[in-house]
Amino acid sequence: MEVFQDYSYYYNLFYRDKDYKKEAEQIDFLLKEYGNNVKTIISFGCGTGKHDIELLKMGYCMEGIDASKTMLDIAKKNFKENNIEEKVEIADIRFFEAHKYYDAVISLFHVISYQNSNEDVLKSFRSARKALKNGGIFLFDVWYGPGVLTDLPIVRVKEVEDKERRLIRIAQPLLHDKTNVVDVCYEILISDKNTNITKNIKETHSMRYFFRPELEMLLAETGFELIDNLDCNTLKETNYNSWTSYFIAKAV
Repeated sequence: MEVFQDYSYYYNLFYRDKDYKKEAEQIDFLLKEYGNNVKTIISFGCGTGKHDIELLKMGYCMEGIDASKTMLDIAKKNFKENNIEEKVEIADIRFFEAHKYYDAVISLFHVISYQNSNEDVLKSFRSARKALKNGGIFLFDVWYGPGVLTDLPIVRVKEVEDKERRLIRIAQPLLHDKTNVVDVCYEILISDKNTNITKNIKETHSMRYFFRPELEMLLAETGFELIDNLDCNTLKETNYNSWTSYFIAKAV
């Protein structure tokens, strides 16, 4: 499922203000709070590897998979820049077959929301269950339905630049009420500062928002017990202002 195509090349620039260290500290807290001496982790949808790098620095044994070759190429560069041995491979989380067991599976930055159908979610959850020891922790975040429908997605514009380029990203949402999916239609204008040449790229990222009862049912069907879900920003109970939520489940 190759979603990030041309967009991959500009991903780090758009998210350079994202606090990966803080988010990794949240993951560390949650794994210690709900897990049992978690040491080995596989990251489903590791992307550019920045969460993994921070968790590696904390002492976790990390491996990662991602369906996008371009994202993994960037991840390998990020690992090299940090003088860390990379252990990543290209794989779709729906069809991944783990060859060993891990203490935890994590899936961050809304990778599960990219699984738009129930079948895709079930396949992803089954892959996670097969990768876990009994009692292992499955920790992921998603777009959270109550928050999304309270504060509906709107057109957003973001501008970033570096020494070589100036980028403008326009994100236009299209909501589908029957499938709980939001098509985020990206148009990115890229201006080269040296040549003054401008190009644009377009990609659509389809994001599903979830409610706790459906995830609890889907997790139970694939060998998990849902333990808790928390607001991604506060790590407190979710409410109608929670646009994103961590879900924590145990392999049973």
